[in-house]
Amino acid sequence: MTAALHFDVFTLFPAMFSGPLTESILGRAQKSGLLSVTLHNIRDFASDKHLITDEPPYGGGGGMILKADPLVTAVEALLADTIPAEHPPVILLTPQGRVFNQRIARELADQRRVILICGHYEGLDERARDLVVSDEISVGDYVLTGGELPAMILIDAAARYIPGVLGETGAADDDSHATGLLEQALYTRPLTYRGLTVPTALLSGNHAEIERWRRRDSIRRTWQRRPDLLLRAALSEDERYYLAQLAQESVGS
Repeated sequence: MTAALHFDVFTLFPAMFSGPLTESILGRAQKSGLLSVTLHNIRDFASDKHLITDEPPYGGGGGMILKADPLVTAVEALLADTIPAEHPPVILLTPQGRVFNQRIARELADQRRVILICGHYEGLDERARDLVVSDEISVGDYVLTGGELPAMILIDAAARYIPGVLGETGAADDDSHATGLLEQALYTRPLTYRGLTVPTALLSGNHAEIERWRRRDSIRRTWQRRPDLLLRAALSEDERYYLAQLAQESVGS
């Protein structure tokens, strides 16, 4: 059975992926054949007897740089039997890349195959970028010790859009950020806990009323926590009026 989405991950530390990729939803997705991940150790493609993958940079400076040759050789070997027109995206995980978001996660999920390169040390030889990298992605405006954690984030976020991975069809479409808004508050039993009760609308049995409450609560939470998202959110006239009410209340409080 061919997986709906396959990731090839190039890393110096493949053991880091054990656990995050083998447990919970991602583990089940791989067992069911919906997702597959192959880890490639960059060190296996080093040409010298000591398997050196890093060197000091020309011009001096602190830290070590990932060498071009092992990485370029590794990626080219993987793509040797694939014509250039059918090459999958080759993504370098780097703080210099475009910032990852829900839209990019959807784009990745639409691919059949994606190649991820986990940078490490202070960076990598620029010639590796020039020769094999087709895209660069950052998971945020901060620096990590390597690209392994960002790679896991991309795999997890994209896998949620594969039909069948979450069980319920379209479940990922209701997540925070999927609609441009944060997800509404969620409740389960008991009805009352330490004096706090479940909103009446959720107990009404009226699906239209429940959906209206959820949508409004989503707008309210976004207004309170991430108002910047509302600049791009698609809101109806009624919802814009509700948002204006929230703004008015915040001015008066």
